[in-house]
Amino acid sequence: MAKVIEGLYYAESHEYVRVEGEFGYIGITDYAQDQLGDVVYVDMPEVDDEVTAGEEFGAVESVKAASDLFSPVSGTVVEVNEALEDAPELINQDAFENWIIKVRLSDPSELDALMSAQAYEATCE
Repeated sequence: MAKVIEGLYYAESHEYVRVEGEFGYIGITDYAQDQLGDVVYVDMPEVDDEVTAGEEFGAVESVKAASDLFSPVSGTVVEVNEALEDAPELINQDAFENWIIKVRLSDPSELDALMSAQAYEATCE
């Protein structure tokens, strides 16, 4: 079974958000990276771009497939994980440590629509 971390919020499209204050760190789940295989490229938005819950904000490419990334929350991108530009395989090593973007949340109530760790685990089974 793929690793799932308590206290994070999960989207059906296999992205997670870790909330710290007014910020959310968004990445793909361990299950998603496992399904993709070796990640070779991550397409990320620019700092100051707006992301909208449920809408595409980038893509992850692997040796097997390319997969669009959908934001689990709305907000303004305040940071991108630049380490992934040179080493996208970091996502395969630890998907939860290697988030893709950091956003300032514009509507924290959107978190209520996301899944808990238990609900996400059930979805992946």
